[in-house]
Amino acid sequence: MNNLYSSLKEIARKARIDCLKMIHHAKSGHPGGSLSAMDILTVLYFHTLRIDPANPRWPDRDRFILSKGHAAPAVFILLAYKGYFSKEEWKKFRQVDGMLQGTVGINIPGGDMTVGSLGQYLSVGVGMAYAGRLDNKDYKVYVLLGDGEIQEGQVWEAAMTAAHYQLSNLIAILDYNKVQMCGTLNEILNIGNPVRKFQAFGWNVLRIDGHDIPQLCNTFDALPRRLYGQPTLIVADTIKGKGVSFMENKAQWHGGTPSDEELALAIAELGGEV
Repeated sequence: MNNLYSSLKEIARKARIDCLKMIHHAKSGHPGGSLSAMDILTVLYFHTLRIDPANPRWPDRDRFILSKGHAAPAVFILLAYKGYFSKEEWKKFRQVDGMLQGTVGINIPGGDMTVGSLGQYLSVGVGMAYAGRLDNKDYKVYVLLGDGEIQEGQVWEAAMTAAHYQLSNLIAILDYNKVQMCGTLNEILNIGNPVRKFQAFGWNVLRIDGHDIPQLCNTFDALPRRLYGQPTLIVADTIKGKGVSFMENKAQWHGGTPSDEELALAIAELGGEV
């Protein structure tokens, strides 16, 4: 297992570097939330998800929805690593003639949902999970939420619905970095205790370190494949801009493009070659 964990950590490290390079090249993107979610996404794509890059629409695959759509750069990097499309696509990130735009879409191999406006996609996850039950499929549906995103009311309607229908094949993950676009959660709109709130809505709730690769693996591995029971929320404590000292916990890096000098500094901090 130590080899697995080391491999996943190395993938996440390289992915952070390539993510920043892609954003820098496009002169547009969201580095902060991409870096905070990178360890979660790496474990999902390279350990947990039952997927097949050679058959992106495999009916029995697990589904993944990036509800916090601004973290698309992280997903695009990992999908290319996984072999869904060529790394050459990174050069056209956010370009008119490019496949990879500001958020994930169903137009790209590996994209299970076209996302955009925040707050809507836990509802889509509910629908996918319920459809899996109706079709007697044992796939799981994973939805990555942003903590600023759960300030929106539709999230809580979806949470109530998931519990009502006992969708234990639905797993939501909260990227709990506690910083949103214009400041901290407490400054903008305090969400209180997400563990207690989701528990009150009837969810099974786990809280983990979202940068601890072994803990992420073990947590996902322990989730059973069954069609009835409580939906699960994994509250993953993370750091906005994780891995780059001048980006960490800084709202100004929710979106933004590093300069040439900042990119070089970030790459050096992440152990890459400038």
